[in-house]
Amino acid sequence: MLQHLHTLNGHQNPIYALANSPKKDTFFSAGNDKGVVEWSLETMGFVKVLVPVQSSVYALHRHENLLFIAQRSGLILVFNLDEEKVIANLSFHQKGVFDLKTIRYKNELISTGEDGMLAVWSLKDFSLLYHFPVIQQTVRSIALSNNEKEIALGGKDGVIRIYHSEDYSLIRELNAHTLPITALQYAPTGNYLISGSRDAQLKVWSLPQYELINSIAAHMFSIYAIAFHPTKPYFATCSQDKGIKLWGAEDFKLYRILSLEKNTEGHFHSINKLIWSEDGRYLISTGDDRQVMVWESK
Repeated sequence: MLQHLHTLNGHQNPIYALANSPKKDTFFSAGNDKGVVEWSLETMGFVKVLVPVQSSVYALHRHENLLFIAQRSGLILVFNLDEEKVIANLSFHQKGVFDLKTIRYKNELISTGEDGMLAVWSLKDFSLLYHFPVIQQTVRSIALSNNEKEIALGGKDGVIRIYHSEDYSLIRELNAHTLPITALQYAPTGNYLISGSRDAQLKVWSLPQYELINSIAAHMFSIYAIAFHPTKPYFATCSQDKGIKLWGAEDFKLYRILSLEKNTEGHFHSINKLIWSEDGRYLISTGDDRQVMVWESK
């Protein structure tokens, strides 16, 4: 189902962020290094340092030919992948930015992080359109519903807050977890939201009413990412416990564990991020061990 294919080395410090490229055979990684790195899935090797950065990168987000690079300093770089240059610096957040999403129908970018603020940016001219406080603590995760009408924000207080994307009004608050929320994803089928936390639990919320329908003791420690396969009914999770787990997206059964403790290939430190390649052929994972691992989906 998932088999280790290659380990990419080159980063000198922990890695926090991954993003797919518009070119189907490459992807990007970044973290506590001095640059964003491009890798090839065709050669399974280093391509180049895409752009230097001044502080740690906590999140990467690609929208068409633009790569948004969110830093610990609060600065967001806008990198044009066609022109291969930084075309804008988005400056508002006073602390680290942990997540970014684009709302296509509004042509907007939203960002949040350690300052507990949500900032709304124009994708037309990169101006700051709007901002408001969510909580007085870190907001770690953003998820956008499939129709882009609702935004879920995961807070350090363990609460999920759901907002209308049209006017950013608050719809509801879900008392979700006992510890900070560290991962949020809407299912591709559009029928539930799934959350992960430092409490090591996965919780499933049915739509449209956000009723809790499942709680899963998924990992030993914090869950740092949830990634749905682009075409198959599976999702993967990764954790501070150094493990990757593959789950059924319909039955929520555990199908595969990738971990050194389970005698498979695996990371030897906290796993901070994972993504699927856009064709679903590869799962890519990375973390504090400074390695990027590529797993092939059979």
